[in-house]
Amino acid sequence: MTSLDRPVVRTAYQQSIADYWDREKDPVNLRLGEIDGLYHHHYGIGAYDPAVLDTPPETRDRAIIAEMHRLETAQADVLLDHLGPIKPGDRLLDAGCGRGGTSVMAHRRFGCRVDGVSLSRQQVDFANAQAAHLGVDGHVAYHQRNMLDTGFDSGAFAGIWNNESTMYVDLTELFAEHARQLAPGGRYVTITGCYNDVTGGRSRAVSQIDQHYICNIHARGDYFKALAVNGFVPINVVDLTAATIPYWELRAKSSVATGIEDPFLTAYREGSFHYLLIAADRV
Repeated sequence: MTSLDRPVVRTAYQQSIADYWDREKDPVNLRLGEIDGLYHHHYGIGAYDPAVLDTPPETRDRAIIAEMHRLETAQADVLLDHLGPIKPGDRLLDAGCGRGGTSVMAHRRFGCRVDGVSLSRQQVDFANAQAAHLGVDGHVAYHQRNMLDTGFDSGAFAGIWNNESTMYVDLTELFAEHARQLAPGGRYVTITGCYNDVTGGRSRAVSQIDQHYICNIHARGDYFKALAVNGFVPINVVDLTAATIPYWELRAKSSVATGIEDPFLTAYREGSFHYLLIAADRV
């Protein structure tokens, strides 16, 4: 039986993830994407323009949201910077694609085919409709598949990324599937939040983040262990923790704040939580 013959959702926990994202219509994701049609499901990096806080009351919130979107798009650009020299004839995989914004950016940058996968039917349908709206549906496609067992051919991809989606899966299983799908010498990139295992287990703030997103944040060291077991060699590790704090400070001042801003800021500032980019080659 092939992976495509089996149900996409295979455990009660995976079903809870699919249900969560099928129901999700959070303005912090939707209103930002309305600016230019790129709908992201990740956070931002870089300093924000403080002038947005001084705009007139009737335009202030719109200015904050536009600035948050600029920061989240900058985060996706940094991830794509680390994929290396991708050619138009290559193929990329966005594992845990959300509503698909980074996939569209990748196609626009490299001119190549991009596939995205998500457990959520709602996300996949939204992303495919948006790809059609943006005129890239012949090059970017989204599929309701399990990123632990996608059914794509072995060695099909020159690059694969997870952008804030690894906390929903077992890392050893995930990287085994990525290693299977990557061509020899292919590049894997992730940006993720991870708890600081030097200072101990999950802090209270990290546990609050887990509960909010029904996820299971991994220890920093677990990423490197699972990569090594599956034949990946890290070539870049970038600590983005300081770079993401301004995004959270600005988000806390916006109308789309969700209440999780304080735990993120607390965890980052106390050092119990790190925001990392890891780029690794399959050898």
